[in-house]
Amino acid sequence: MTERDEEVRIGVFICHCGTNIGGVVDVPAVTEYAKTLPHVVHAERNLYTCSSDGVDSIKQAIVEKGLNRVVVAACTPRTHESLFRTACEAAGLNKYLFEFANIRDQCSWIHMHEPEKATGKAKDLVRMAVAKVALQEPQEEEQVRVEPKSLVIGGGISGMTAALNLARQGFEVHLVEKEPELGGLLRKLYKLYPTFVDAREFLRAVVRDVQAEKKITVCTAASVEVVEGYVGNFTASISSNGATQKLSIGTIIVAIGAEELKPEGLFMYDGKRVITQLDLEERLRSCAEIADFSTLGKRIVMIQCVGARGRKVSYCSKICCTTALKNALVLKAQVPDAEIYILNEGINVYGEYEDLLTEAREQGVRFVRFEHGSEPIVQGTTVKVYHANIRKELELKADLVVLSTPLVSTADTERISKMLKVPLGPDGFFYEAHVKLRPLDFATDGIYVCGTAHGPRDVPESIAQALGASSRASIPMARGYVVPEAITPVVDQSACVKCGICVDKCPYGALRLNEQLEVIEALCKGCGTCVAACPTGALDQRHFRNIEVSAQIKNFFALRSCRASEKG
Repeated sequence: MTERDEEVRIGVFICHCGTNIGGVVDVPAVTEYAKTLPHVVHAERNLYTCSSDGVDSIKQAIVEKGLNRVVVAACTPRTHESLFRTACEAAGLNKYLFEFANIRDQCSWIHMHEPEKATGKAKDLVRMAVAKVALQEPQEEEQVRVEPKSLVIGGGISGMTAALNLARQGFEVHLVEKEPELGGLLRKLYKLYPTFVDAREFLRAVVRDVQAEKKITVCTAASVEVVEGYVGNFTASISSNGATQKLSIGTIIVAIGAEELKPEGLFMYDGKRVITQLDLEERLRSCAEIADFSTLGKRIVMIQCVGARGRKVSYCSKICCTTALKNALVLKAQVPDAEIYILNEGINVYGEYEDLLTEAREQGVRFVRFEHGSEPIVQGTTVKVYHANIRKELELKADLVVLSTPLVSTADTERISKMLKVPLGPDGFFYEAHVKLRPLDFATDGIYVCGTAHGPRDVPESIAQALGASSRASIPMARGYVVPEAITPVVDQSACVKCGICVDKCPYGALRLNEQLEVIEALCKGCGTCVAACPTGALDQRHFRNIEVSAQIKNFFALRSCRASEKG
């Protein structure tokens, strides 16, 4: 007897998830209903199916009941499908003979005030899952070799940190920076919070480490022009000094950084008497070099949220308030009698940085809160602002006005997004695969993001994120291979007319039309677009075959028709 001919024996495991599902859905009723479905030889409910006891019960039932198919009705496959698949494999069952019914998101959550409808829908989902899994076949996954080399795009602090972390693990790294020297925005800073160490000294130490690392090849004044291929087998063309070289790499880390928004046309910005925080950092460093801070003046007004919170960009830049506090404290340390005002809509600092706010107040830095829509007005050497707390308009004399502006994405961001086929968020920064589950990965396997290319963040957070991204990149390179999920399309070459529609429709470039239509499994994400687009039915998708999906649909409508006729 072949696997295709063997008796289908399905086990159904339904989760209460405490009261998360069980508080709305009648789980005992759904369990009893599951026992009546074709091919179901075992059905049980668990308080928490994802617990060690719940997983053990699945393994035990597979062995004792002779199950060759498993359905779990629980929360979400995004977080738990891999757990149950692993349990099936541990019990000797191919993991593609498993099906998930999401009765939390699609039942108890969305119908939390309609328990009868939620229960009925849960039964529908379980019935559809049983119909599909009965037709599923075991699948084999193929390994794809990974080149143990990485490309890091961007030579700022996050790019250098990522490169060093990978090199110290023994991987070859190509670090590409568009500027003539490494460092990014860090080159323009004076002091770093919360330690107030000298930014240039800190940067020099990191650059020395990068240049001394034999496994890092640094390319400055260079750009990545073309990237082709897929995880483990990328080919990148690097242009530098009029010459182009091609690299074979396994992973890519995007660390192109961000830039400061220049507040052209706002608050009489001129780069001389009205400047940005980044301009102030450079002036502070110049003053420190000549040991004379008097040129900055003694009356300094800082204005927060310039261009942020819906003015030029929609978001809060996260680091502006802390930067203003740091620079105010630096100024107070050098010019104790300086009058410093920070005009704000509300100071946004968090964690240990709240200590900077307390210290600034103790040092005499004054905070003036204005309301959104009642922004300060800069007129010559005077700044007018309506103080929302004391309900009074103030006229502040200013030798220097400092504007706190947000970080924005660089001009290269869109080009690199298109080149790597990775998405951008609504704020113009790169968009991760999943904010909780894969915060440093792109949806395209083998490509990762860190630092301010991902959004506004300070130096410590950029370093932490770079360590995380490089650790993620090291996993497939250390293993030496990746295993694409076996949900890729298969081609019936006899039915394929080579029209190329599927090639054009594939969002991942996983199909190529030469003498025959080819599927590059390492690129495919199993979205099914090609199958839906094929006019001749030459494509079918493993684990989501047309016959399996059709069975789900037919089972849903068949019972609905019966219910309607009974009511009639």
